[in-house]
Amino acid sequence: MLLPTTALDRVLGDKTAKSFAKNLGLITVADLLQHYPRRYSSRGELTPITNLPVGESVSIVAEVVDARERRTKGRVSHILEVRITDGSGFLSLTFFNQAWRQKNLLPGTRGLFAGKIGEYQGKLQLAHPDYELFLDEVSQFDAKAWADKPIPIYPASASVTTWMIQKALGIVLDTLGTIEDEVPEQLAKKHKLMSLNQALEKIHRPETKTDWSSATKTLSYHEAFLLQANLIARKIANEKSPATIRSGGTNGYLAAFDSALSFKLTKGQQSVGEEISLDLAKSYPMNRLLQGEVGSGKTLVALRAMLAVADTEGQSALLAPTEVLASQHFRSISKSLGEDLAKEIGLTLLTGQLSTADRKKAMLQVVSGASKIVIGTHALFSEKVEFYDLGLVVIDEQHRFGVEQREKLRLKGKLSPHVLTMTATPIPRTLAVTVFGDMAVSSLTELPAGRKEIDSHVVRAGDKNLVSRVWERVAEEVAKGHQVFVVCPKIDESDKDNSGASVDKTTTELRKNPNLASLRIDSLHGRMDQEQKSDIMAKFVNKEIDVLVATTVIEVGVDVPNATVMVILDADNFGISQLHQLRGRVGRGQAKGLCLLLTGAEDGSIALQRIDAVAAESDGFKLSEIDLELRREGDVLGASQSGGRSSLRLLQVIRDAALIQKVRVEVEQLFEADPGLETSPTLRLAIEEMNAVENLSKG
Repeated sequence: MLLPTTALDRVLGDKTAKSFAKNLGLITVADLLQHYPRRYSSRGELTPITNLPVGESVSIVAEVVDARERRTKGRVSHILEVRITDGSGFLSLTFFNQAWRQKNLLPGTRGLFAGKIGEYQGKLQLAHPDYELFLDEVSQFDAKAWADKPIPIYPASASVTTWMIQKALGIVLDTLGTIEDEVPEQLAKKHKLMSLNQALEKIHRPETKTDWSSATKTLSYHEAFLLQANLIARKIANEKSPATIRSGGTNGYLAAFDSALSFKLTKGQQSVGEEISLDLAKSYPMNRLLQGEVGSGKTLVALRAMLAVADTEGQSALLAPTEVLASQHFRSISKSLGEDLAKEIGLTLLTGQLSTADRKKAMLQVVSGASKIVIGTHALFSEKVEFYDLGLVVIDEQHRFGVEQREKLRLKGKLSPHVLTMTATPIPRTLAVTVFGDMAVSSLTELPAGRKEIDSHVVRAGDKNLVSRVWERVAEEVAKGHQVFVVCPKIDESDKDNSGASVDKTTTELRKNPNLASLRIDSLHGRMDQEQKSDIMAKFVNKEIDVLVATTVIEVGVDVPNATVMVILDADNFGISQLHQLRGRVGRGQAKGLCLLLTGAEDGSIALQRIDAVAAESDGFKLSEIDLELRREGDVLGASQSGGRSSLRLLQVIRDAALIQKVRVEVEQLFEADPGLETSPTLRLAIEEMNAVENLSKG
């Protein structure tokens, strides 16, 4: 929507505008107009005084009998008590420190009074009621209309109340000019949409429930339409960018790697590999999202793509969010390639923790083209890092990087490199279309042969016997020659940002636990320097540590096949996808995995529902659906994950799945008929404005 971007201070005044900006983040008229009500209230049915139910919201037509003011001590210095009657009974209205109302509430004055019925000293009363006085006689019909009129309730703050927002919107709506509609007329007629001016008026100042429900339908369609149009426009723009064709030969690195594999690729890996191969053979850049379960073999798929690029003498960069994960990728890819092939393609690790000499050597390998595969962290973004011929960028756990960071790496290619982003957080199809609609999406849903399902159980913290059994079970597993992860939500007791068990305290307590007395227990967390973290992980991988107590630093990429048990303390501190990813760190070898989720969450709480869902379901795609239903998409579609593309205001991904899919098809048809949007200038302008706002937010 092309809404006015006028600053609020020019409409509401400087003081009000500053308060709206500070407390609600509303800067412009457009921001305020799209600050939609979160729900609607009503004054309620007209109720005779004799039938008033205590504790419920009511509306009555009544006449003022008398009013009296009395003084008190303390913060409430005046109390105004007004007695009203509807002919069947009497009721008191109470106002604190508002003696001025007595000038209007004169005996004989009639009006509508609404509020929640309370009781004081055996008498019914309304404290600070909402009311509207009648200048003339009012009909029963008009009285009922006032009582039924929806009252918008806005997301507000202590400093900016819903009534202040409602008043501000009234000022804006009264001076709002005509808003141009970006939805083509034929689609607006097909879906019986209101005009944008009418929809904004009805959603903020409805007279009936039908008003705001119809307005919500119109504005939701507009939101879905603009979002999909912007994503498809991006996709088309990407396809206009030239890229080097990266079709691998039949006798190159990829062929040698495949022939040396000691196992068979899963059907999913074969299928996704073919999709990527077709993308790499195109003259415009691939932009594909590869999602898959923990342990589904995404890295192997990415490695085969990088080898295909190496067959064309091009380079690939694999970007990991942490030093631990980058090092893990380097070790696992080295092992997969074998010593000779790894050396032949110049496999290189480039991170910020390398010594100056090693860093210079790595950078020389990259700029000369001797390194065909480079694995690194944020260090790859450095202006000093130059590539000879960057053909493919692989981004692991892409939601950990901002759009501008990914763009920096993409610009290091002579032509736009192909881009493959990976995530182990499964995304439902509707969410993928909503957030990643400018990408092709591939999914790996099956686990490699031999991988066993992980048993998961909830352990209630109040059951001391069961908690004790957890540590007995840990000791039994170590006695079998296996290893154990224990995950805590915080590092130490000084960490006030998180609640629950800490790594430091838990490590100390476990070392004192009689069941674990002979075990080698150590800890790992994000405040350690890279050398410490690498040393601890190396010891754990080499079976020199039995129990590793850690934060979520081990959530992604850590591959220790001998680890079979995961104990997650205060599991209610973690989200569904995080619990699922943590669980995926065990059971990666031949032995069956076990995940124990300890929690003190209350019965019926959302937190316990999350944990129960993880324990009951091992399919990450199904869990992601449950996650959306429990916490809505507000948390899922954060700016860090979507790069600002997903600021949904009215749409809900699960609830509006059908609408999103339908709109996607309609927008695709629109672009097929008119790729340049020559006949839809308002839509073209709206997309340009959306991109301008996003670029501004990226700084």
